Amino acid sequence: MTTQAQAQKEREELDKMLKENSRRVEESQRREALEQQRKDEERFCELELIKRQKEEVAWRKKLEVEEDHTNQMKLSGKNKSRQSRPFGIG
Repeated sequence: MTTQAQAQKEREELDKMLKENSRRVEESQRREALEQQRKDEERFCELELIKRQKEEVAWRKKLEVEEDHTNQMKLSGKNKSRQSRPFGIG
């Protein structure tokens, strides 16, 4: 085998190794990107759950305040749900 043929063979082997390394790097980057995407989606779902829970707590608190107010009005005899009547009627 001549030196030129041997050099050509070594170049081909190096090219083959470089292509294989590139393929492995791309595959690794693709896996990492998919894993990051999965983590991002998981975090987004967690944040959405926290948001819904906070909204529910706020809604329950508002309902509780309204109920407390209604009960206070009933206790004080000033229930605003009663219809007001003109003077002398009723």
